[in-house]
Amino acid sequence: MTSSLPTGQTSLLLQMTQRLALSDAHFRRICQLIYQRAGIVLADHKRDMVYNRLVRRLRTLGLDDFGRYLSMLEANQNSAEWQAFINSLTTNLTAFFREAHHFPVLADHARRRNGEYRVWSAAASTGEEPYSIAITLADALGMAPGRWKVFASDIDTEVLEKARSGIYRQDELKTLSPQQLQRYFMRGTGPHEGLVRVRQELANYVEFSTLNLLDKQYNVPGPFDAIFCRNVMIYFDKTTQQDILRRFVPLLKPDGLLFAGHSENFSNLVRDFSLRGQTVYALSKDKAWSKIRVLSVDDSALMRQIMTEIINSHSDMEMVATAPDPLVARDLIKKYNPDVLTLDVEMPRMDGLDFLRN
Repeated sequence: MTSSLPTGQTSLLLQMTQRLALSDAHFRRICQLIYQRAGIVLADHKRDMVYNRLVRRLRTLGLDDFGRYLSMLEANQNSAEWQAFINSLTTNLTAFFREAHHFPVLADHARRRNGEYRVWSAAASTGEEPYSIAITLADALGMAPGRWKVFASDIDTEVLEKARSGIYRQDELKTLSPQQLQRYFMRGTGPHEGLVRVRQELANYVEFSTLNLLDKQYNVPGPFDAIFCRNVMIYFDKTTQQDILRRFVPLLKPDGLLFAGHSENFSNLVRDFSLRGQTVYALSKDKAWSKIRVLSVDDSALMRQIMTEIINSHSDMEMVATAPDPLVARDLIKKYNPDVLTLDVEMPRMDGLDFLRN
């Protein structure tokens, strides 16, 4: 007795088992598109990797031709599929306390700084790096509110979902001490045995967001005491690397640190940074300044706009935030720690003089 699959299921089975053709022209288009969207440079030897990752998207979408997939992408520049395309081609190699020599440097640097210690993990991947930073700062500074904060970003939305969940296999945490494992993680039980989850007390200090390092301006609450940008520059060409590093300059506080990956050398790329340790950089002396950071408080939207234009017209000043009244300003002051506050004396909810007195 024999039976056959319905026609639709047969064609789907053939599509899943047959190797789709990836022509030279289509591979070049893929390389161009990922470079334009994410700055990633794909060498010829990455062709099999590109095929294996993108063919999953084609099969998910029911497509059997790379040309049709690329045409679909290019037909709608705002399509959600662009994010899936980027997610498929980004590489996420990470681990807890990877390049371990950086973390004692971070801890020592943090102990010597005043105010809220702020760190940006610029390529957060699935979260191992920002949580390693958070554990280091919690051990070094304690967990008093407002003492430190970690901001973490990545272009890949899928890895950020895992990072936000804070769930990992227990064998991924071998580099942590038993004390750290107990203090900062909860062990899974029953069907979740073998898994651990970051405790909420630690997770509250880590903020995740999507960010493309190709963006002309970074929507992050700098300046920072330290920036981690490790093992990501190797995927960019020299011009892109230089552009990114220059955009880091105003986001780093004087005497702040920039942490690089083991195979990255920033000294040869730009003069803005000088080597301070093993793949640890600081702003060069002639660049070790920060713009004067201003927060403007005024109940008039027009005046806030005018003040922003005036402040930003000066090369040594920047408007970091504006507030319509002092009550909103209180939270913004905590967040941005501005150098200068401009204040309207007469406002309905609380006048400026009372705000200064309080």
